[in-house]
Amino acid sequence: MSTNPLRKLQYLTRVGKRAQYEAFEFELVADGVRVRNGSHANPEDHEYLVTVRDGVPSSCTCPADEHYEGACKHRVAVAIHRPVLDAVIEQQLVADGGKAKPVPDEVGDSHDTEESCDCDCDDLRDGFPCWTCYRDAKRTFDV
Repeated sequence: MSTNPLRKLQYLTRVGKRAQYEAFEFELVADGVRVRNGSHANPEDHEYLVTVRDGVPSSCTCPADEHYEGACKHRVAVAIHRPVLDAVIEQQLVADGGKAKPVPDEVGDSHDTEESCDCDCDDLRDGFPCWTCYRDAKRTFDV
């Protein structure tokens, strides 16, 4: 696996802490990742687009990323959530002419087999797949 993307970002310690404890929701979109902060009373007012370049969250549409030095909490949150970052990278590769991984006809059926008994999907919320199931094309993100 490549270098940890956090090592390529400069950010304040408090930004890193907020990226870990705030309730971020991620959605893959054509241009990158839409990040919504569910910690706010009106999360829809705190939704920003994070773009990824060369495997690193490179920009965000939030005011903090524009006005302050270093990466904002939204970019750091995408870097911390490696399955999200990996999904964006794969999406970019496919969009550039690569091939998507095959997806089983019935996503839920292949996940319930005995071979995936050590899977972590059941511990994740909102049907988010664990990395093993995503990598092996047993489950996908609902984009």
